[in-house]
Amino acid sequence: MRGEPNITILAETFRLLGDPTRLKVMCACLEKPMPVAEIARSIDASPSLVSHHLRLLRAARLVRGERRNRQVFYGADDDHVRRMLTDMLAHADEVDVSGDDHGEAAPRI
Repeated sequence: MRGEPNITILAETFRLLGDPTRLKVMCACLEKPMPVAEIARSIDASPSLVSHHLRLLRAARLVRGERRNRQVFYGADDDHVRRMLTDMLAHADEVDVSGDDHGEAAPRI
């Protein structure tokens, strides 16, 4: 098992991604880097709310900003982050609508 600091960082990462709006912001940044206004439109949220979530995601090294002229474009920080999210999205797609997967009940949280 990895060291305790890594477990703490991973737990914090999953806690951050546990917020539905923040997760939508993250998913919007997966395909291509986008400015705040475009992210806000794509997830139907206010630019100020998106900026708040981006600040938290940047601090956790999940997204990075790149200045282009007068705008900052946000995208996944690296391929590890991108793969983690796309793999989890694919995993979520495997569970059928009834919540039953492979004959086993889905765990309740």
